[in-house]
Amino acid sequence: MQHDRSDLLFDKAKTVIPGGVNSPVRAFKSVGSQPLFIERAAGSKMVDVDGNEFIDYVGSWGPMIVGHCNPKVIAAVTAALQKGSSFGAPTELEIKLAEMVIDAVPSIEMVRMVSSGTEATMSAIRLARAYTGRDAIIKFSGCYHGHADSLLVKAGSGAATFGVPDSPGVPADFARHTLTAEYNDLDSVQALIDENRGKVACIIIEPIAGNMGTVPPRKGFLEGLRNLCDREGIVLIFDEVMSGFRVAYGGAQEVYGITPDLTTLGKIIGGGLPVGAFGGKREIMELLSPSGSVYQAGTLSGNPLAMSAGIATLEILREKGFYQRLEEKSALVADAISRAAAEAGYPIYSTRVGSMLCVFFSKHEVHDWTTAAQCDTAAYGTYFRAMLEQRIYLAPSQFETAFVSIAHSDEDIERTATAARKAFKILRTVH
Repeated sequence: MQHDRSDLLFDKAKTVIPGGVNSPVRAFKSVGSQPLFIERAAGSKMVDVDGNEFIDYVGSWGPMIVGHCNPKVIAAVTAALQKGSSFGAPTELEIKLAEMVIDAVPSIEMVRMVSSGTEATMSAIRLARAYTGRDAIIKFSGCYHGHADSLLVKAGSGAATFGVPDSPGVPADFARHTLTAEYNDLDSVQALIDENRGKVACIIIEPIAGNMGTVPPRKGFLEGLRNLCDREGIVLIFDEVMSGFRVAYGGAQEVYGITPDLTTLGKIIGGGLPVGAFGGKREIMELLSPSGSVYQAGTLSGNPLAMSAGIATLEILREKGFYQRLEEKSALVADAISRAAAEAGYPIYSTRVGSMLCVFFSKHEVHDWTTAAQCDTAAYGTYFRAMLEQRIYLAPSQFETAFVSIAHSDEDIERTATAARKAFKILRTVH
């Protein structure tokens, strides 16, 4: 596969953009390769600047559930653009998308639109702190909630140790309010609460972890968090930026039947345009300015192009049988890869919830960050490069989720299966 032009562009990009990319994982560093620069996409396919076409399982990291350049989404955005790209003033589109979100997500009574998932999680935490009058938050190792200072924190030594900044530039004074528990481990959460009695404002969690690979919650885990929060007066925040509208129309909370106090959304509700949202109980949301005193604002919040793309996307998702068809396609993809590994006698651990799936290069179950971190990342890099050479575009990291769209065809899935069989044969000879 030729990628001369991508290589030239990457060299040029590195002179004007730190690392040559505007989001770190795009640099392909963890898979021992260089990024491909994409020129265009349609349906399930992307084409790079060298003319190579790929079956895409990244989907812009989740938003493209209806495929790239869906005609209905393109038409909606085009119509909106002809009226103006941004006004900095309210539009009826904001109301319509808000009503659709509230109708879909059981826990949301009011919602505010923002421009990114990071904005959504940052704002939800501020709101929870104001509502409870407390400062500390609990997050989980391996769960990513954007790059706000208080969320770039990893666990210290010992269950009740205050967080340590995970990135230079994060003040220790910010980090000390962030406590880090183990995903799928209620005891680790209880220990933090016991050590910080009356100080914890909220627990924020990806109900389906998607940033250490796809890691589902164990039975009883989310229910346990809900009970702990009720007992201790703690706000439960579900970060459904990734899982919202992805695993079901009502998100993970519909799948598992657990109702959080606040929910953050993004990705799919913008139809591929920059967007985020947070919403929840009316009594909490009404603390936001201008109805309350908790300040949050954004020049492009509720942007008419993003609202139009989101409305068009959600209208497609509401079509009869959409999620059933997506479930069937996703099961075929996951099963094809698992069968390919089994045929080659190569050990993997696979997970899937709806159209989110992951192949862990591990002989053991993955249920938290500790077990995910034991994966053979070098083997994943070999697998990634072998699949890419066969025009299958996967996430350039072991610790990311793959996404299936409604646009993936039977032919795409068969090509993926064939590529996987070849990739695992290569792995048997190399690792």
